[in-house]
Amino acid sequence: QVQLVESGGGLVQAGGSLRLSCTTTSGRIFSSAVMGWFRQSPGKEREFVAAIRYGGGRTLYADSVKGQFTISRVSAENTVYLQMNNLKPEDTAVYYCARGVDFTSTPSLYRYWGQGTQVTVSS
Repeated sequence: QVQLVESGGGLVQAGGSLRLSCTTTSGRIFSSAVMGWFRQSPGKEREFVAAIRYGGGRTLYADSVKGQFTISRVSAENTVYLQMNNLKPEDTAVYYCARGVDFTSTPSLYRYWGQGTQVTVSS
């Protein structure tokens, strides 16, 4: 069973930065895997943030975070990162890591999900 564990969330002032981590604790991540980050605010649907093809490192970003967030992976650590810079209050959400095989922004096509980590940006 694939398990994903997120960390790195917290409270930050607007303009600040955070780096989220997502570690797979159930064996290595295969090159065909796609790792994604999503976020959800109260009363809103889960929203795509970024994705990375584990083999090759191809990335995909939501328009709302392009130039602001960076997704990356460290194969030796079985970990995917989301570097978030110049954070805004509207970035406040629970951030989820997910794993699938389709290079897509569609949440339902990701099979495995972490529990989420809260990011709160104060104004």
